[in-house]
Amino acid sequence: MTSRYAQQGFIATDDGYTNTFALEPTVYVDAENTAGWTKYAEKLNGRLAMVGFVAMIATELIGGDTLINLLFQL
Repeated sequence: MTSRYAQQGFIATDDGYTNTFALEPTVYVDAENTAGWTKYAEKLNGRLAMVGFVAMIATELIGGDTLINLLFQL
């Protein structure tokens, strides 16, 4: 009985049960946990925030009114 299992590639555990499950693939895990944020996304977000801030200041300087007053006039 053991030779038949050995020919089929089954491996018996210490308890006598055969391991008939598929082989699990090797798991590759990055050493650094980024939680979905990448350096490119962070740089792009910071640059767009700077553009928005400069646009807000330019709107205040050109219009002569503060952004808060412009929002209240809507």
